Order: sequence, then C-alpha cells, then structure tokens
Amino acid sequence: MRIVITGGCGFLGSHLSRYFIEKGHYVVAIDNLLTGRIENVSDLFKTSKFEFVKYDVTNYIHIPGKVDAVLHFASPASPADYMRYPIPTLKVGALGTHKVLGFAKEKKAVFMLASTSEVYGDPEVNPQPESYWGNVNPIGPRGVYDEAKRFAEAMSMAYHRYHKLQIRIARIFNTYGPNMRISDGRAIPNFMTQALKNKPITVYGDGKQTRSLCYVSDLVEGIYKLLLSDINTPVNIGNPEEITLLELAEKVKKVTKSRSKIIFKPLPVDDPKVRRPDITMAQKHLKWKPKIALEDGLGKTVEYFKKELGIK
Repeated sequence: MRIVITGGCGFLGSHLSRYFIEKGHYVVAIDNLLTGRIENVSDLFKTSKFEFVKYDVTNYIHIPGKVDAVLHFASPASPADYMRYPIPTLKVGALGTHKVLGFAKEKKAVFMLASTSEVYGDPEVNPQPESYWGNVNPIGPRGVYDEAKRFAEAMSMAYHRYHKLQIRIARIFNTYGPNMRISDGRAIPNFMTQALKNKPITVYGDGKQTRSLCYVSDLVEGIYKLLLSDINTPVNIGNPEEITLLELAEKVKKVTKSRSKIIFKPLPVDDPKVRRPDITMAQKHLKWKPKIALEDGLGKTVEYFKKELGIK
C-alpha cells in the first residue's frame, strides 16, 4: 500500500511510518514540524519507501499518484503543546480534518482519524466504552484539543454517511515510548526527565488520579489492525490496566534508580480524574490487546530518555 501519514514526524506518526515500511508499504509523511521532529524519521530517509513533505495540512493537499490509505495524526497532542498553540490545535482538528478527508475522498482511499481518549473529558463512567458521550468542558483550557477531536470525529462520520468514505476512528489512550519529546509536558516525559536529573518529581493534585499507559509498539499494532478492518465507528486503542500518577512516579523513580523526592503541586484545570479504556470492541473485532507490561515498557523508554538528555 501507499500510505499518507499527516503528523508523520511526531511521536506516533514516526512509529507508524517505520512500522508500515517494515511491513513493505510505502509511506509519505506530511508534517509542518510545529511539534514533530525530523530526527524521529531521519533513519527512514535511507529507504526508497519513505518520502517526507513539509506542509501544513490546514491548506489544500495535493500528492500525485495513487494513495491507498490516509492517516490523520497531525495535531499538538499534549496539554503543554495545545495550550501553547490553541488556535493551530483547533485549526488542524477542524480545517485540517476537512482537507485530509477531501484528499482521501479524491484518492478513494481509506481515511483514519487519530482521535483521543480526551473526547471523554473528565469521565463519569470508568472504564470508558465507545458508547459513552463524554463529560467535556468546551470553553476550558483543554477544550481546544477535546472539541477539535470531537468535531473531527463528527466530520469523519459525516463523510462516511454522505460520501460513503471508508473511515476508521482510533480513540487513542495514553501512550508512551521512544520519540516522545522530553519537554512535551506529559507525565512520563516529566517524571523521566526529573528522575534522571535527580530533581524533584512533580505530581499534580494528590496523585490519586489514574491513567492507563500503553507502550507505543502495542498501540501501533492496534492502529494497523484497525486500519485493515471494516469498522467505521470509533474504537478505543489503549491499555485497560489503571495506575495512579503517584504509583507511576514511584515506578519511574525505581526504574531510573533516582534519588529524587516526590513533590505535589495544584491540579491543572479540567485534569481528568480517571482514564481507562474499555477495549472489549478491539479485543472482539481486531483480536488485539496490549502485551507489554508497564515495567518492561518503562525500561525501554528510560534508555531513550538517557540518550536524549546525554546521560550515560
């Protein structure tokens, strides 16, 4: 297949690009490098199966030749990023999704949207099934990301219903691993960086809020299986094992052999108290579930962060 991936130099986009190429497919990665990094895909330039286009997908997209699938993964994806770039986040979720859907329709390609667990907001049910409509504050600081993705899902479904476009919607839960930016503001980059530097590890609130963490290779396999399926409605892709942020900080401290102390700061506005996917649908229809244990994934991730921070 010839695959176009928007956000192809980002954390998930770069892993997807590599995975598809290893499977024998050809990848065109589009990225404006707002939060993506060319270093994430530098090794792929050696292969004839990879092409990079620096471009902002909120503009009209034209790529000559046949395209079999279009994966829309372009967007700032961490609270620090979308609070720094609120309007680009809204634009890539709305205008960008519209342009990429139009491109997929023109090419008669399958369209996949990288949606997010953030569509559930601060959920009132746990775990969160795909049937849950969410509890989102549309005008809060996180609303620029949450509502951009909710709008993107609505537009994707409209293209499916009206234009009969084949779509896939992956509701991606917390994912971690190599190629994360050390300053992206999420829990694992923060904890890893602080622990490796033996600086205080910052936990927000009382640390009892939960997350469910999926190692990136597991997530990419789930994305691939979803793309090859015939499911045109949202599917949760993530790890159903729940952990508190305080427990996570302790695990990172242990795996890095850090001398850091854990300190507490006020909880950010609209920070979700629980986050855990119901993956019944993925297990039943995709025959997928995560395999990599948190301790193993953290061990692989530590080596990447050591290299990024220049620590031996």
